[in-house]
Amino acid sequence: MGKSAGDTGKAAATGAGDWNDLRHALALARGGSLAAAAEALGVDATTVSRRLRALEEALGTPLFERHAGRMRPTAAGERLLERGARIEAEFAALAGLAEDLHGEVRGLTRITAIDTLVTHALTPRVGALHAAFPELHLELIGTDRNLDLARREADIALRLARPEQGDLVIRRLGLIDYAIYAAEGAPHDPAGWERAPDWVAYEARLQHVPEMRWLAQRVPSERVRLRSNNFAALCAAVAAGVGHAVLPRMVGDAAAGLVCRSGTVPVLSRDLWLVVHRELRAVPRVRAVCDWLVDNWSRG
Repeated sequence: MGKSAGDTGKAAATGAGDWNDLRHALALARGGSLAAAAEALGVDATTVSRRLRALEEALGTPLFERHAGRMRPTAAGERLLERGARIEAEFAALAGLAEDLHGEVRGLTRITAIDTLVTHALTPRVGALHAAFPELHLELIGTDRNLDLARREADIALRLARPEQGDLVIRRLGLIDYAIYAAEGAPHDPAGWERAPDWVAYEARLQHVPEMRWLAQRVPSERVRLRSNNFAALCAAVAAGVGHAVLPRMVGDAAAGLVCRSGTVPVLSRDLWLVVHRELRAVPRVRAVCDWLVDNWSRG
């Protein structure tokens, strides 16, 4: 006879199953399919299936059920995975403990931010940081996804929205200013940039971001000639004369072939937040990178 959901926690606590089996179950819960879990772990789907079967046999209860084409945790699975996620976070923290205890600025520090910040704000400035700390290594992860700092997917995050959950240390780093840009030589209405007939903007799924909401209040959608989810493509379209766009000043002011059409005062600004997991805030390599970020942003 299979074990009840209440027995599941007891079996896990007494060592039933294997941590690697649980790790595969966590990946399955996050990915929703054997294929997605396999890709995340760098294994094949058969391995994920085998690991899941071994864990379920050890615990004596099904942990997943198929629903609408996706693998969904059962009630017992939910309880196990909740505890498993906490164990995973502890393992991740312990993994870097030996390196972090030596008190020197050395080793790998991972920073996650959107691609625009990685390309235009971070990468051009890392030379000075490496010169100051020769044994420090950086990994810059450009993504729109909020990586999980508790699971050590990254050490430091730069976020455009202030996190509301997690055991995090959060500091307002500064502002990202935006302005209106067009191609050099593009027709310019003396009455103002608002009358420009052609625009480029993010696609519909990104219309919730503040700069797109701001633009939608001022420019009718029929005047947007091109939309894309790719920021580099929008910048290239502006330089090619396709239309005007609202862009971060750190990008537009430095880009060849673009001219600011909205003057020196930003048309809008967004807060930028520096985020670190509380357990890492005093680690020398993390603290050094945070200080570097604060110093560089304060100097613009």
